[in-house]
Amino acid sequence: MTTNKTITITIPHRLTQQEARQRLQKGLTDLKAQHAASIAQVSESWNGDQMSFRLTAMGQSITGRVDVQPSAIKLDIDLPWLLAAFAEKFRPRIEQEGRRMLEDKK
Repeated sequence: MTTNKTITITIPHRLTQQEARQRLQKGLTDLKAQHAASIAQVSESWNGDQMSFRLTAMGQSITGRVDVQPSAIKLDIDLPWLLAAFAEKFRPRIEQEGRRMLEDKK
């Protein structure tokens, strides 16, 4: 049986929603450049404070959603069954990257 697994990550922030969204947009641009060799076909679509995305990693299609909330970012990532086994190994890295994007840079 082949099923997808959705992992949900919530990252708190102390920014306005607009600033959090801007930092995420810049961070995603930076990540695409840094990981161009391992991720491909990256697309993102914003609708207000919500983003849908799709990318290919390790030959697998990954989709997800980001919801920029007033005090947190909620990230849902849909992993195909082949990558679902590694979901908990991905989680700390994703949380670390998200926190880095949202950290107070004063």
